[in-house]
Amino acid sequence: MTAETTGASAAKTGKSAVVKASDVAPNRRRGGDIRVTLSPKTASCTSGFGGVLYLKSGEFVAEHYHPYSEEFLHVIAGELEMSLDGEPVRLSPGDSLLVPINVRHRLVNVGEGEAHVVFHLSPLAPRPDLGHVDTERLPAPQEAGPQVGGPS
Repeated sequence: MTAETTGASAAKTGKSAVVKASDVAPNRRRGGDIRVTLSPKTASCTSGFGGVLYLKSGEFVAEHYHPYSEEFLHVIAGELEMSLDGEPVRLSPGDSLLVPINVRHRLVNVGEGEAHVVFHLSPLAPRPDLGHVDTERLPAPQEAGPQVGGPS
Protein backbone atom coordinates (compact mmCIF):
# COMPACT_ATOMS: atom_id res chain seq x y z
CA MET A 1 0.00 0.00 0.00
CA THR A 2 1.27 3.46 -0.81
CA ALA A 3 1.38 6.40 1.55
CA GLU A 4 -1.67 8.61 1.94
CA THR A 5 -2.05 12.08 0.52
CA THR A 6 -4.82 14.64 0.60
CA GLY A 7 -6.76 16.35 -2.12
CA ALA A 8 -6.67 16.22 -5.88
CA SER A 9 -3.14 14.87 -6.36
CA ALA A 10 -4.04 11.36 -5.15
CA ALA A 11 -4.82 9.62 -8.44
CA LYS A 12 -1.96 11.32 -10.26
CA THR A 13 0.57 10.17 -7.66
CA GLY A 14 -0.88 6.68 -7.20
CA LYS A 15 -1.40 7.34 -3.50
CA SER A 16 -4.57 6.99 -1.49
CA ALA A 17 -6.44 10.10 -0.40
CA VAL A 18 -7.90 11.08 2.95
CA VAL A 19 -10.60 13.76 2.88
CA LYS A 20 -12.28 14.67 6.17
CA ALA A 21 -16.01 15.36 6.04
CA SER A 22 -15.38 18.32 8.35
CA ASP A 23 -13.13 19.84 5.65
CA VAL A 24 -15.90 19.74 3.01
CA ALA A 25 -18.57 22.44 2.91
CA PRO A 26 -22.11 21.12 3.45
CA ASN A 27 -24.49 21.21 0.52
CA ARG A 28 -28.17 21.65 1.38
CA ARG A 29 -29.64 22.20 -2.09
CA ARG A 30 -31.54 18.88 -2.19
CA GLY A 31 -32.03 18.71 1.59
CA GLY A 32 -30.07 17.62 4.63
CA ASP A 33 -26.32 18.10 4.92
CA ILE A 34 -24.58 16.41 1.98
CA ARG A 35 -20.77 16.35 1.92
CA VAL A 36 -19.04 14.99 -1.19
CA THR A 37 -15.74 13.83 0.27
CA LEU A 38 -14.24 11.71 -2.52
CA SER A 39 -14.72 13.03 -6.05
CA PRO A 40 -12.78 14.07 -9.15
CA LYS A 41 -12.45 17.52 -7.54
CA THR A 42 -11.32 16.44 -4.06
CA ALA A 43 -9.31 13.28 -4.77
CA SER A 44 -8.93 12.93 -8.55
CA CYS A 45 -11.41 10.01 -8.62
CA THR A 46 -12.09 8.73 -12.12
CA SER A 47 -14.91 6.19 -11.69
CA GLY A 48 -17.42 7.79 -9.31
CA PHE A 49 -17.88 9.94 -6.23
CA GLY A 50 -19.11 9.54 -2.69
CA GLY A 51 -19.47 11.05 0.71
CA VAL A 52 -21.68 11.35 3.74
CA LEU A 53 -25.21 12.60 4.36
CA TYR A 54 -26.56 13.88 7.67
CA LEU A 55 -30.34 14.23 8.09
CA LYS A 56 -32.03 15.64 11.18
CA SER A 57 -35.33 14.10 12.27
CA GLY A 58 -37.96 14.91 9.63
CA GLU A 59 -35.44 16.18 7.06
CA PHE A 60 -35.38 14.73 3.56
CA VAL A 61 -33.41 14.63 0.35
CA ALA A 62 -35.75 15.73 -2.48
CA GLU A 63 -36.75 13.20 -5.10
CA HIS A 64 -34.41 12.89 -8.07
CA TYR A 65 -32.82 10.27 -10.30
CA HIS A 66 -29.45 9.61 -11.92
CA PRO A 67 -29.51 8.92 -15.68
CA TYR A 68 -25.92 7.61 -15.73
CA SER A 69 -25.11 6.32 -12.24
CA GLU A 70 -26.08 3.70 -9.72
CA GLU A 71 -26.21 4.98 -6.14
CA PHE A 72 -25.04 2.88 -3.22
CA LEU A 73 -26.16 3.80 0.31
CA HIS A 74 -25.13 2.43 3.70
CA VAL A 75 -26.92 3.56 6.87
CA ILE A 76 -24.62 4.24 9.83
CA ALA A 77 -27.19 5.76 12.21
CA GLY A 78 -30.89 6.60 12.20
CA GLU A 79 -34.15 5.27 10.84
CA LEU A 80 -34.88 6.19 7.24
CA GLU A 81 -37.47 5.63 4.56
CA MET A 82 -36.37 5.60 0.93
CA SER A 83 -39.00 5.90 -1.77
CA LEU A 84 -37.94 4.07 -4.95
CA ASP A 85 -40.23 4.96 -7.86
CA GLY A 86 -42.93 5.60 -5.24
CA GLU A 87 -42.42 2.34 -3.29
CA PRO A 88 -41.27 2.79 0.34
CA VAL A 89 -38.26 0.90 1.71
CA ARG A 90 -37.41 1.12 5.43
CA LEU A 91 -33.70 1.40 6.30
CA SER A 92 -31.97 0.98 9.67
CA PRO A 93 -28.34 1.08 10.84
CA GLY A 94 -26.28 -1.57 9.04
CA ASP A 95 -28.59 -1.67 6.00
CA SER A 96 -27.24 -1.08 2.50
CA LEU A 97 -29.29 -0.20 -0.57
CA LEU A 98 -28.63 -0.07 -4.31
CA VAL A 99 -30.55 2.57 -6.30
CA PRO A 100 -30.44 1.54 -9.99
CA ILE A 101 -29.89 3.99 -12.84
CA ASN A 102 -33.04 6.04 -13.70
CA VAL A 103 -34.94 5.08 -10.51
CA ARG A 104 -36.56 8.07 -8.81
CA HIS A 105 -35.64 8.17 -5.13
CA ARG A 106 -36.35 10.31 -2.06
CA LEU A 107 -34.89 9.77 1.41
CA VAL A 108 -36.57 10.85 4.68
CA ASN A 109 -35.33 10.58 8.26
CA VAL A 110 -38.36 9.03 10.01
CA GLY A 111 -36.53 8.50 13.32
CA GLU A 112 -36.04 10.66 16.39
CA GLY A 113 -32.28 11.26 16.09
CA GLU A 114 -29.93 12.39 13.36
CA ALA A 115 -29.33 9.91 10.54
CA HIS A 116 -25.88 9.30 9.05
CA VAL A 117 -25.53 7.71 5.61
CA VAL A 118 -22.50 6.89 3.47
CA PHE A 119 -23.14 7.10 -0.29
CA HIS A 120 -21.32 6.39 -3.53
CA LEU A 121 -22.36 6.95 -7.16
CA SER A 122 -20.78 5.26 -10.16
CA PRO A 123 -20.04 5.61 -13.01
CA LEU A 124 -19.64 9.34 -13.41
CA ALA A 125 -22.01 11.17 -15.75
CA PRO A 126 -20.38 12.55 -18.93
CA ARG A 127 -20.62 16.03 -17.33
CA PRO A 128 -21.45 16.98 -13.72
CA ASP A 129 -24.58 18.92 -14.77
CA LEU A 130 -26.05 15.71 -16.26
CA GLY A 131 -25.66 13.63 -13.09
CA HIS A 132 -28.93 14.50 -11.28
CA VAL A 133 -32.45 15.14 -12.55
CA ASP A 134 -34.65 16.73 -9.88
CA THR A 135 -38.32 15.67 -9.84
CA GLU A 136 -39.44 17.57 -6.73
CA ARG A 137 -39.15 21.14 -5.50
CA LEU A 138 -35.76 21.59 -3.84
CA PRO A 139 -35.52 22.65 -0.18
CA ALA A 140 -32.72 25.16 -0.95
CA PRO A 141 -32.82 25.90 -4.71
CA GLN A 142 -30.69 29.03 -4.26
CA GLU A 143 -27.68 26.89 -3.31
CA ALA A 144 -25.35 25.52 -5.95
CA GLY A 145 -25.23 21.75 -6.30
CA PRO A 146 -22.35 19.74 -4.87
CA GLN A 147 -19.07 20.46 -6.65
CA VAL A 148 -18.13 16.97 -7.82
CA GLY A 149 -15.78 17.95 -10.65
CA GLY A 150 -14.91 15.64 -13.51
CA PRO A 151 -15.27 16.08 -17.27
CA SER A 152 -16.93 19.30 -18.39
